[in-house]
Amino acid sequence: MGKPDRKQRANAAIAGLRTVLSRAMGAASAAKLRAEADRAAAEFERSVQTMGLGAAARSPELMAKVRADARLCEVWRGLEAERDASYGDWNRDGLPALRRLVAEAAPGAAGAEGHRWLAYPGAGGPTPRLWRVGRAAVEHSAEEFPLAVPLLGAGHLRVNSAPGGRAAADSVVETLLARMLATLAPGQLRVHIWDIGHLTGPLPNLHPLTAERLLTVHDATLLGDLLSTLAGHIRRAHDAALREGRRAAHRPGDPWRVAVLFGNGERLPDEISRELSRVARTGPDAGVHLVLVDVPVSVNSPLETITFTEPDVAKSSMTGPGVLVRPDPPLPAVDVTALATAVHERVHEFRGGPRGFADLLSEPTHSARDELRTPIGFAEGEPVDVVLGDATPHALIAGPSGSGKTNLLYALLGGLASRYSPDELELYLLDFKEGVSFAGLTPGRKDISYLPQARLVGVNVNTDREFGLALLRFLTAELARRATAAKRHEVTKLAELREADPQGRWPRIVAVIDEFQALFAGRDRITMQAAALLEDVARRGRSQGIHLVLASQDIGGIEAFWGKPAVFEQCTLRIAMPKARRVLAEENLAAMSLPRWHVVVNHDSGVAHGNITAHVPDASSRGTFDDLQRALWAQLNSNPPRLFDGAHQPDLIAAADYANPSGPLLGQVIDVNDRAATLRLEAAPGRNLAVLGTATADAMAVLESAALSLARSHEPGGCDFSLWCPVPALESRVRELAARLEKLGFPVDLRTDESIAELTPSSGDKPRYVVFPAVDAAHRWLEKKEPPAMTSGLDRLRALLRDGPAHQVHVLGWWRGVARLKDTMGFGGFDDIGAWVALDVQGSELTTLAAGQVVDWSPRPQRAIFFDRTTHSHPDVLIPFDTATAITPLKPEDPA
Repeated sequence: MGKPDRKQRANAAIAGLRTVLSRAMGAASAAKLRAEADRAAAEFERSVQTMGLGAAARSPELMAKVRADARLCEVWRGLEAERDASYGDWNRDGLPALRRLVAEAAPGAAGAEGHRWLAYPGAGGPTPRLWRVGRAAVEHSAEEFPLAVPLLGAGHLRVNSAPGGRAAADSVVETLLARMLATLAPGQLRVHIWDIGHLTGPLPNLHPLTAERLLTVHDATLLGDLLSTLAGHIRRAHDAALREGRRAAHRPGDPWRVAVLFGNGERLPDEISRELSRVARTGPDAGVHLVLVDVPVSVNSPLETITFTEPDVAKSSMTGPGVLVRPDPPLPAVDVTALATAVHERVHEFRGGPRGFADLLSEPTHSARDELRTPIGFAEGEPVDVVLGDATPHALIAGPSGSGKTNLLYALLGGLASRYSPDELELYLLDFKEGVSFAGLTPGRKDISYLPQARLVGVNVNTDREFGLALLRFLTAELARRATAAKRHEVTKLAELREADPQGRWPRIVAVIDEFQALFAGRDRITMQAAALLEDVARRGRSQGIHLVLASQDIGGIEAFWGKPAVFEQCTLRIAMPKARRVLAEENLAAMSLPRWHVVVNHDSGVAHGNITAHVPDASSRGTFDDLQRALWAQLNSNPPRLFDGAHQPDLIAAADYANPSGPLLGQVIDVNDRAATLRLEAAPGRNLAVLGTATADAMAVLESAALSLARSHEPGGCDFSLWCPVPALESRVRELAARLEKLGFPVDLRTDESIAELTPSSGDKPRYVVFPAVDAAHRWLEKKEPPAMTSGLDRLRALLRDGPAHQVHVLGWWRGVARLKDTMGFGGFDDIGAWVALDVQGSELTTLAAGQVVDWSPRPQRAIFFDRTTHSHPDVLIPFDTATAITPLKPEDPA
């Protein structure tokens, strides 16, 4: 009994287990089926919601599934019920709220229906937050609402056209731009159009705007240039905001810039796409916005999209897929053209036609504490500023001959002078080309006015590189003076120095050097010194308010700077004239296509994104700069600038030192300061002068200047003169000098014959000056020996040169060469000639006279070098004075 019972019980247990397992498997299968049905229903619901209930209802395939599946049919009915329930809430609450929002955010023409708003240009005011593009409606709803998109100050817009529906996309863009023109003040919208498929560009109804450069159509092959232009504007806007402490880069009142790009649905090249993304990312803050039509792009910036699904139906990223968008109908072409024309006329009237030189000017009330800023031209009718300050300390200007460089410099100087008084700005102007571009800035015979801010004007200095070197030495000395003052006040910058020393006079200095490459034309001492000084001023001038403006036709061939780019690197402000080379970055070719009277202004060392193309008005014709100069001269107090004209021989009487000379004046030193070369004739050995060379007129001018200035340094009769002339051809000129000296009240010992050899110049207690032209020509008399001592006149001359200065007798002689001087001096050497002036004598011949140092000198007309071994470390270059006026016999009424 036991075994069968156990077996039965086991079988019963197994049967029970099978039953339980069977039930479990059935439940699991049912659960699985239910889960699969739930999943299918959820996926169906999600797909319907994604494509929209209306679109789903129009899908035959989807509706067939609904009819074949009860569960899907149930889901469908639920979605319809939810839609019907929500329509009531939407129609009751949503639609009125949305309409109120659009009315508030898109007032006036920005959101108006129809096209009556096209009648008048905008008047300005707050910029709307939204701009209407059409009407929209939730599917299966008869109630429509206005659709508006954010743009100005917010983001960008992308429009994707349907196949064959490009006209609808164009209409959306044209309507949007027209709304802006009818809302913003005239001139506050700048439109750039680029179309990959057109040369002239679409939207022809807006083309009247091109007359005032409110609309610019860009070449289909130059999208990169357009993006560089936009990037440059964005960078400048952000820099200005940082400089002015503003949070927003777009300054209220500045024009908005909208770039409309018409593509063809194909991706742009990678490099262009990256640049487009950068513009899209940084543009809205700077007032730069994109409208992209059929341009595939992925940007990390606010971007709304309108995608046409049919020629007149679209979807919008603003509303989602369940809302149908119908763009506003195209505007009447004649009305759009009339609006564009009216805007153009208003801007033209406001600007008063083309901008001229007067539009560059202001009042001289600006402070140069932090920087110098002035417009030099106009871009799209708006002024284009150049800035000289800590960030852009120096400027480099380049342009071939005839490109308008001189006119540009006048525009720059006029703008600066009209804004900054002489206490704020000092100008040092140097022109190395042959001409007198800057001479009019100084007083003249016909016009006595001058530019009050100018302190020095140098013209026709193409052969006087020493003058450019002197200017750089002056700037270096001024730099050291300012640095010392800054250190004393424990500051580092000019702005801080002016604040720490408010009673001091610390104007900003601008040194303009036109054709500056001429300063480095030779491989000589001048080039080496000038290169070192220019580099020093360029490096350190930034902090002390000393700015260089270097202009040239071509900077590439300046050997002195090969391998030493420091000067050019400091010139972060670059201005390129038409066809200028090498002044901008190597890959920046913007200057190659410039029209006449236009320039590229770049504050970013020539990199393309910093380009601004500006039209420079006429600044050099009669009635422009000259009128400004006369007005400033009458308004501002300042001393006249010094004029150095390399083509003009200075007049002795007009020399600054002639009024009260401290000794004989030999000529005008080529230096920033107006000073004459003066020889000290104290009672010490060697205080005699030798003039060397064959240039007769210059040699006589040196001797005459010395004699006449010596006469002015004494009371009448306070000294005696000996004039010895062994050359008949010079006799009349020497006699005129003698007559002039006698008229001034000085006894003159005039000799023109063999009596010169007697050499008896002693005059007791009074100084005597022996003026002895062409000494070597008198050797025929001086070499004769007289018995019984057999002493010659040459021996007596040597004794006079040796012993005369101690007895107040000084010889000012002229020898026609170093060898002839050596013949006169004999074996005694040149110790008794303490100073000399060399004319047409090569520097290599002068080494023995200059204490053994190498003299770097190549003769040129009406120039000389002066060396006094007691005061000079290197010779001074000087210009002999014109003595004609000083020697002309006095009229009875003339004062002595």
